[in-house]
Amino acid sequence: MERKMPQSYGYYNASYHKKVVQPNLKYKKKYRKLKKIVKDTVFENAALCDQVAYMQENLLIVKEERLLLLRKLCQQHGDMDPSSMTSRSHGSNVNSPTFGHEGYIPKKSVKKRCSTDGADPKNKPKRHSKVMRRTVQLIPLDAQGRPIFPISLGDLTVYSLGEVVPDRITYHTEDLIFPVGYCSTRIYASLRDICTKSLYTCKIIDGGTKPRFEIVADCDLDKPLVGSSPDECHSKLLSAISPSLLAMGPKGADFFGISHPTIQNLIQNSPGTRKLALYKPQRFEVGKNDKGINPIEEDENDPSLGFAALHRAYTLRDRVKEEPTDHDLMILQQFS
Repeated sequence: MERKMPQSYGYYNASYHKKVVQPNLKYKKKYRKLKKIVKDTVFENAALCDQVAYMQENLLIVKEERLLLLRKLCQQHGDMDPSSMTSRSHGSNVNSPTFGHEGYIPKKSVKKRCSTDGADPKNKPKRHSKVMRRTVQLIPLDAQGRPIFPISLGDLTVYSLGEVVPDRITYHTEDLIFPVGYCSTRIYASLRDICTKSLYTCKIIDGGTKPRFEIVADCDLDKPLVGSSPDECHSKLLSAISPSLLAMGPKGADFFGISHPTIQNLIQNSPGTRKLALYKPQRFEVGKNDKGINPIEEDENDPSLGFAALHRAYTLRDRVKEEPTDHDLMILQQFS
């Protein structure tokens, strides 16, 4: 009996190791293997996240460089709009023609329309585009394609284009944009003496639901001329200089400079203009003015905008007053 006890215990111990200990070792090896796989996966995921962030930064840099190049192109060719170019590039991928199995583009079948009145379709007059292109002037740009301020355009000098407000509909119309922070100056007749020059500062300020327009004279800085529209400010200015000037009619957008083709082109290319609900983008061109109309000369020849034109109009009116009347000429003829 003493010899059989160790044999039975050893047999029991060996069977226990086979049934319990060896399966545990197998599961421990599987656990370590899974743990290593999870650890490697976590490190690989972190590396991929870093790579994605790096590629996103590079993508943003490339997009900014593309926008700057488009702005430079718009400065050289005013009829090109970066928003329209980007939309065309995106739309070309969607509407690109599909190639057939033989490698050529299948032609679309075009149905010929027969005229009922018997007229020849070839002799029909061509339709001309109603959109007129306005001439812009070349201005100095920095290395990144942004305009260098101040921008001098005759009597008008622009110091800031401001920021476009796309979420408020009162800050733009179909033809004009009123960017907040816009600042310009213009030389015009003084409030105290119509024969002397004065410098006026024009600003567009955030007024909440509506923009606020201000015209401040350098001779009277404490009393700005405020209005809810550029025409209202300009009419107040003309009335303050001389009530007789109101007959010319206000031209507030021209006085502020926001309707000048060069300035309007720059504002139109500013961020946020694509989100404007009412504004209709206009087309501009550089150095292709067939009519020979210079916007600077046109403003300077307008008495309501240019000091020299206003001075010429007043001197001409004084000369007309000094000329003798018909009655005086009859008296002179009797004495002669």
